[in-house]
Amino acid sequence: MRTVDEHRARILGTAAPLPVETIPLDRARGRVLASDIRSRWPVPLFDNSGMDGYAVHGADATVGAELRVVADVPAGSSLDPALGPGQAARIMTGAPVPTDADAVIPLEHTDLGTEVRADAPDRITVTTAPRPGAHIRRAGEDAEAGSVTVAAGTVLGPWQLSSAASAGHDTVDVHRSPRVAVVSTGSELIAPSARPVRGQIPESNSVLLAAAVASAGAEVVAVHTVADDKAALVTVLDGLDVDVVVLSGGASVGAFDVVKAVLDRTGSIEFGPVSMQPGKPQGFGVGDDGALYFCLPGNPVSVAVSFEMFVRPALLALAGRSDVDRPRVTRRAAVGWRTPPGRTQVLPVVLDDTTVRPATSGGSGSHLVSSLAVAQALAIVPADVERVGEGASVEVMVLT
Repeated sequence: MRTVDEHRARILGTAAPLPVETIPLDRARGRVLASDIRSRWPVPLFDNSGMDGYAVHGADATVGAELRVVADVPAGSSLDPALGPGQAARIMTGAPVPTDADAVIPLEHTDLGTEVRADAPDRITVTTAPRPGAHIRRAGEDAEAGSVTVAAGTVLGPWQLSSAASAGHDTVDVHRSPRVAVVSTGSELIAPSARPVRGQIPESNSVLLAAAVASAGAEVVAVHTVADDKAALVTVLDGLDVDVVVLSGGASVGAFDVVKAVLDRTGSIEFGPVSMQPGKPQGFGVGDDGALYFCLPGNPVSVAVSFEMFVRPALLALAGRSDVDRPRVTRRAAVGWRTPPGRTQVLPVVLDDTTVRPATSGGSGSHLVSSLAVAQALAIVPADVERVGEGASVEVMVLT
């Protein structure tokens, strides 16, 4: 029986980042940058005003000095008016600072204050003297030309995309997102809205897995539900063109475990127990088509736990992420609970700032679907812990 760490190491050893593609910024949110973004020019491009006010010679702008306004420089202007002694130019935030100016006086530091005017005034009186270089954003002070603006390996969010645009780029090189197929197996499965008869249950695993795959930033390209029929499963799998296939059900040692019957020893796919509860029956490997195959148990809690422990980290690694793990914290057990002998327990839990408790009173059974609706985290209890006592320290993987 493999340990959780051994099974995970085998998976991550095969999950190399996918090839690089160049895409527009508006499609790049959430993707992982494959190469450094370097600024094409200095940021800012030119000395510009950090305030609405007046560009001045600092030596002239003493308290009480009256300055003649000889120009008006709005944002976007290419004007560079000459400023003689005792002269100023009205200037707006972001506009280029005249070459002759060495400071900007904000509107509120003049006798006219922030009064809105369509045209520049003829004169202003200084009420607060500026310090040298006041309110001038110097060219290149944010980034020099050629400097790295966003480093490779960064997950691109709104702020990083803005930085890329400011650096003069409208496309970026990113790792391709994994393309994933979800296949739920079982002759007992019916549509959630159907009326079950004896032996039937609503199919929920494909809903869980498709949503989880999308939440991990991967692309769901196919979702199938297949009865316990070898030919039907082979037909579905032969029609896929994906990077990852996630199957649920049929991975154990039962007489009708169709996933194992079809895929065992195909490519490098192997089935075997992993010392965890829930989620003991697992299969994984690279298929003949080059895709990664995750063969998970069929019970919904087992599916959820297996996805978090094994599938999600692999999807993130394929996408180029280096940080593939959920954050973990330590909490004190609010109540005691039982653990499975000799197996790592991965238990849906709820937690607060100091304590953690099971999400339901039923323990860690793989059939306890109600625990998924309220769980905020997974408690990771080592295999050598015989029982979690009230007040014991517990490692917790935070999901929300």
